[in-house]
Amino acid sequence: MRRDSIFYKLFQQSPTLLFELLANPPENVEEYRFDSVAVKEPKFEIDGVFLPPENRSPGVVYFCEVQFQQDKRLYERVFAESHLYFYRNRDRFNDLQIVIIYPSRSIEQDEIRPFRSLLNGEQVNRIYLDELGDIRSLPLWVALTVLTTIDEEQATQEARYLLTRSQQETPQSENRVIMELITTIMVYKFEGKSQREVEEMLGITLQETRVYREIKQEGRSVEAKTLVFRLLTRRVGELPQEVQSRVDSLSLEQLEDLGEALLDIQGMSDLDASMETVIDKK
Repeated sequence: MRRDSIFYKLFQQSPTLLFELLANPPENVEEYRFDSVAVKEPKFEIDGVFLPPENRSPGVVYFCEVQFQQDKRLYERVFAESHLYFYRNRDRFNDLQIVIIYPSRSIEQDEIRPFRSLLNGEQVNRIYLDELGDIRSLPLWVALTVLTTIDEEQATQEARYLLTRSQQETPQSENRVIMELITTIMVYKFEGKSQREVEEMLGITLQETRVYREIKQEGRSVEAKTLVFRLLTRRVGELPQEVQSRVDSLSLEQLEDLGEALLDIQGMSDLDASMETVIDKK
């Protein structure tokens, strides 16, 4: 399930969602702008950055990382990225906050002692989605994040409940956005099911929603390749042009195979070997 892109869409549609997860949000949450940024020398890519309004500069910048797979060096990377970006943009900000969203505590990296001061301080917020409470008692946008974590058997029932709740609680324009986000989550979660089966589960006709068409076309779009490029850059650094061209020529199935191999890739030699394996399967 491609949760990176799902959370990106959630934050794009509702930037205030991040602050609903925090115990001490800023007073001007409605004025924050969600973005993703790149930090060069060395090049880092930060998934989610919530920028304070420019007319109130300097302000507090919020860095967000959504982590659904265990990364033994997550804190090393996140703290390096965020502090380097803060340093390079010091005139714009007077403080920083870091938010890390996990499905559960079991995903958190084991070795946290070197970062005990940061993790136990007031600037780092660790959110465990399975500890937020019953999905039906949560604010609607927060409930959508929890929907990404629950098992398939429960997900169908809760997705239908959230669709009904959205129709009752939100204006038509927002309800349409929420319906498409719920549909996105469920199509990703049930990739092995046919279109008709997913339609029956949700009680809606997916052909009528823009998101279904987008998901079906995603394998031929830039989004899938962009995600693989970003993850590869994190693992091995800046990719040579030749490697970029080879990745760009891969089919959706090959990109998914390469994505599965990412955890074993530690350098360019591993990447070359994985690329050969992926291409040989063509």
